[in-house]
Amino acid sequence: MIKAPPTPKGFRDITPELANRRREVIGKIVAVLEEFEFVPIETPTIEFAETLEGKYGEEERLIYKFEDRGGRKLALRYDLTVPLARYVATYNPPLPFRRYQIGQVFRGENPQKGRWREFTQLDFDSVGLTEEKDSTFEEDARIIAAALKAVRNVGLTNAKMAINDRSNFAGIPPEVIRAFDKLKKISIKGVEAEVLKNNYSKADFERFKSMFTLGKKATLTKLFRILTNKYQLKEDRDFLFDPTLARGLDYYTSTIIEMYVPEYDNLSIGGGGRYDNLIGMFGKKDIPAVGFSFGLERLIDSLYP
Repeated sequence: MIKAPPTPKGFRDITPELANRRREVIGKIVAVLEEFEFVPIETPTIEFAETLEGKYGEEERLIYKFEDRGGRKLALRYDLTVPLARYVATYNPPLPFRRYQIGQVFRGENPQKGRWREFTQLDFDSVGLTEEKDSTFEEDARIIAAALKAVRNVGLTNAKMAINDRSNFAGIPPEVIRAFDKLKKISIKGVEAEVLKNNYSKADFERFKSMFTLGKKATLTKLFRILTNKYQLKEDRDFLFDPTLARGLDYYTSTIIEMYVPEYDNLSIGGGGRYDNLIGMFGKKDIPAVGFSFGLERLIDSLYP
């Protein structure tokens, strides 16, 4: 019997059983997104490398880059958000532009539970503001409500959305923020070890810990009110304030969100936030935007452990 060649590390085949599960989950999520007035688009798997460069901070090292036969520098897309920003700058759609997209993305990182080098993102974003009062929070709330309804629709009734605001980290060094962001995974002792490893003292750690403990929930008051009154969501059941949540310090500008399932070791099944500076890198002016992305692999793993 001839042995078949293996797939590269971090890449895999999808069996019929798994493919059917993925299709079913995607269909249920898309039904909710279209109910919330999101429309589909598709963008290329390959972009010019310069389109992706300078957008992801230290994570840029994970981008797969190569040259074609003409010497042009290309890259496999790292996510679906930067291609969306390029799309908006290219076509100038009427705002607010609410879109969803499903596609493969590629990251050269170490594979682990629920994490592959090629994986599927299910992304939805709102670009631009409505004319409503406090419209920034209206769009943030729409994204959060859609994500929660979608995940309930696929059967994850206990999933919760953790929420924070980027402004709460003012005055805290980035390496300390990143250490506290790992609290759920490594415990407070692990966070302390990481902080001390960065040449801070025990007293420094205690000071930083108090800053996170006293996180400013007031910055999210209007958003929480919309979630409660307009979408009938309940704090602590559907969403909660998490002062240690710190996604994409080089990327997000205010609201930060992450969804997790308690039964799935509290691992994230999706995340996002507000990124008001990204589209301006491609266009003539900044356009506010907020979005969320499900990692389909972790979502499926949490449904079928």
